[in-house]
Formats: sequence, structure tokens, C-alpha cells
Amino acid sequence: MNKNLKKFLINNAVPIIFIVFSIMAIPVSGFSSDYLIQEMIIRLGRNSFLVLSLLIPIIAGMGLNFGIVLGAMAGQIGLIFITDWQVAGVSGMILAMIISTPIAIILGTLGGLVLNKAKGREMVTSYILGFFINGVYQLIVLYGMGKIIPITNKSILLPRGYGIRNAIDLNNIRRVLDDLIPLKIGNISVPVATFILIALLCLFIIWFRKTKLGQDMRAIGQDMEVARSSGINVEKTRIISIIISTILASYGQIIFLQNIGTMNTYNSHEQIGMFSIAALLIGGASVIKATIPNAFVGIILFHLMFVVSPRAGKELIGQAQIGEYFRVFISYGIIALSLALHSWKELKEKERNRTALRESLQKDGKVES
Repeated sequence: MNKNLKKFLINNAVPIIFIVFSIMAIPVSGFSSDYLIQEMIIRLGRNSFLVLSLLIPIIAGMGLNFGIVLGAMAGQIGLIFITDWQVAGVSGMILAMIISTPIAIILGTLGGLVLNKAKGREMVTSYILGFFINGVYQLIVLYGMGKIIPITNKSILLPRGYGIRNAIDLNNIRRVLDDLIPLKIGNISVPVATFILIALLCLFIIWFRKTKLGQDMRAIGQDMEVARSSGINVEKTRIISIIISTILASYGQIIFLQNIGTMNTYNSHEQIGMFSIAALLIGGASVIKATIPNAFVGIILFHLMFVVSPRAGKELIGQAQIGEYFRVFISYGIIALSLALHSWKELKEKERNRTALRESLQKDGKVES
């Protein structure tokens, strides 16, 4: 029992720490339960699609896909075009997703090809790849749009006549999905249509894991060489996993920004990967294993900290900025801690395997003790 409890505490140390922190910080912050519940519902709807887009590459053994920022940029390009064409409502949002899909496929294919050249170092490679594609995105949006790519809506162009403004008003699609099926329970509004879409994604992930392609990805995640010897096209399957993740991230960014109603053209996407990965890890996921419940638990705990920590910092120390520093520190710290724990567990596993092999050989008399 003690051994099982110890294992449970080690495997769930991060969510337990955050639960304890939340229990202590909520009373100090002074927020009402209605306010906190409403905030968590909004943030679940806003962020779930992005966090869930991380799961497919983990199944394929590619770790945490920092490259979802590529998908986020594809989604933002779709939003720029529908704003230029002034397509409003649900049709505008669907059109943005249609435009973003081929861009996400191209970027996902590029990402998959690069990551196949960096096996075992996918996470850091996808992180750096995000910086490279961000540079290309900035070049296209800042200099290409309005000069090479026609943009007719002058209100979204910089005064010089080309390049997109720093901030774009998404009034045409603001909360169009969230308010599509209105539901109010007391003082709490529930974005039913958004949660239906998220539920469909969860069902897709559950179904996908059972398909031949999903089983191939799982086999690759367990042992790449064994999967290859079984006739699985490892490289192609890994590329497909990144393409799916990138497409889902592009849709997730569109859902995220329709909730906010404003797009910061040049940096709305920059922290998407970091915050989504931090939320997933806080939910109890690891580099090699993540589930749908991990995503939802992580979003609630991570964003609960986002909401209460500035107020708690202000009440305790008189400086709300302390809470801001704390949550940024946690975002980066939790990723660093998770990667360090993963490396430590791998090292310990190798040591145990070596010890077991040595003991087996000694028992057979093949090596001296």
C-alpha cells in the first residue's frame, strides 16, 4: 500500500502541488465561486482544442509538440483573409478553417520532415522550428500582404499601404461559436457549441487511437525499430502525426481568437505552445504519456492559477505583479521540471535494465560477480 501510494504521489506530484496551491490561494484572492466557475468555463472552451492537439504526436513517441505554433500561424492567416473579405458569423469562422487547412498541411509536412531528421530531439527541434517559421510568417504578413498578396480592406493595413496592423478587430466572428447555442445556468454562461466541438474532438482522438494508423503510431511510440521491422513506415507515420496536430492547432487558434475577439497579428501565437504544454503537464501528463483527462484537469489548474495568483499576490504583498511573475515562472518551470524528470526516469530505467541483465548473466555463470 505504501509503495503504491509513493508511486501515485511521484506520478501525480505536479497536479497535487497545484491543487494545494489553489486551495490556499482562492480564499486569499477573495473571488466569488460564481466568478471562478465562469472563468474556468470560458478558459476551458478557449484553450481545450489547442491542448488536445498535442496528444497525437505523444502517441507517436514524438514528445511535446512545441510546433503547434505553426498551426496557430496558419489559423491566423485564415482570420486575416476573412477579415479582409468581411465574411461574418459561423460561415466566416468555417472559411477561416478551410483557408488555414492547406497552410497547416504544408507546415505540418515541413515540420514532420525536419523532426524525422532529429529523432530523439523532437521537442527542442520543434521549438526552434517555431522561431524559424515565425520569421517567415512575419515577413509575409508585414511585407507581403498588401504588396504581393492583395488586401482590399484598408482598415487592416498599415498606413504605408502594405503590411497588416499590429491588432485586428475580429468583430465579424467575435464569440460566434460561443454564443451559437446560448445556455445560462444562474449567473453562469455556458458556450454549448464550443463544448460540443471539443467533445467531437475527444471522440475523434478516442476513435483514432483504435484505427490502424493510431495503432501504428502507438507501436512507433513504444519502439521505433520494432515498429519498422514489423513493416510500419515509421517516417511517413510520424509526419502524419505532426500534420494532424498542426491542423488541429490551426482550428484551436481560430476558436481561441473568436472567443477573445481581437488578434494581435505578430505575437498572438507566440506563447500558445508554451502555455498549452504547461497546462497538459500540470494535468499529470508526461513526455511519453498523455490522456484527454490530463488536458482538462491541466487547463483548469493552470488557468485557475492564472486568475487567482495576481489577486493573491496583491492581497498578500500589495503587488499584483508578483502573481504575474509567479505564473510565468511556473509556465517555464513546469516544462523544465517535466523534461528533467523524464530524463531522470529514463536514466533510472536503463540502470535497472543493466542491473537486471548483469544479475541474470551472473546467475547463468556467464560473467563473474
